[in-house]
Amino acid sequence: MDGALRLERQHDRVVATLDRPEKRNAIDRATIDALHELCAELEAEPRILILTGAGGVFASGADIAELRERRADDARRGINANAFVRVAELPMPVIAAVDGYALGGGAELAYAADVRLGTPSLKMGNPETGLGILAAAGASWRLKEIVGDARAIELLLTGRTVGAEEALAIGLVSSLHEPDELLPAAHAVADRIARNDPAATMATKRVFRAPREAHPAVDLEEQAVLFESPEKLRRMTEFLEKRERRRG
Repeated sequence: MDGALRLERQHDRVVATLDRPEKRNAIDRATIDALHELCAELEAEPRILILTGAGGVFASGADIAELRERRADDARRGINANAFVRVAELPMPVIAAVDGYALGGGAELAYAADVRLGTPSLKMGNPETGLGILAAAGASWRLKEIVGDARAIELLLTGRTVGAEEALAIGLVSSLHEPDELLPAAHAVADRIARNDPAATMATKRVFRAPREAHPAVDLEEQAVLFESPEKLRRMTEFLEKRERRRG
C-alpha cells in the first residue's frame, strides 16, 4: 500500500485506488511515482488494472500547488504525461471506474484507460487553459480519439465540464452506475475480459493501438502467433464439442 495509491491484488487483476481524500485525490508526484511502480509490476506480470478513486472522487486534477512551482524543464520531462502513457500501454486492459470529479490530470488519467465507467455524479473536463497551461498529459491527443475532433477541441478550448449524461452520450464513458454499483460493474467487465484468452486479449490491445499504416500487417502477424497457440486449439475444440453436444 502506498500513501497515494491503495492497491488490492488478485490473481488476474489489480484494483488501484487514488487515496488522497484531503486533496480530493489530486495527482501529485507521489501518485505518479506509485503509478510507475505499479506499471512496472503489471508489465512484468500482466493483469487487468481497475483504476478508481476514494471518497466519491476519481481525481480532482493534478496537484496545483506542485504545478505552480514547475518550470520549463519540468514540462519537457512530461512528469504526468509519461506516467499516463505507461498506463495506457500496459499489456492487459485498464478500466477506469470514475465517480465524481475527474478534472485536468484526473481526466487525462481516465482517458488513458481502455474502458471508462461512470456514476451519475460524474464531472469530467480539462480546465487547464483557465490556469494558464494546456492539457499536455494526454487530453490533446487522446480525447479526440475517444469523442472525435470537433467535440474534443470544443471541450479543450472552453475548458467546460461534462456531466454524466453527456459523457455517456458522446462515448466518454460506456455506462453509468450508482456509486455503490460502480466497482462491481468494473469487476464485471474485468470478469468478462478474464474469461477470454489473455494472449488474444493482449494481442487485440496491441493491434488496436497500432498506427493506421501498420494495418493489416500487424494484425496478420499477431494472428499468425495465435494460430499456433495450444490455447487456441483447446478453446476451439471445446467450442466445437459443446456445439455437437447441443445438437445431440
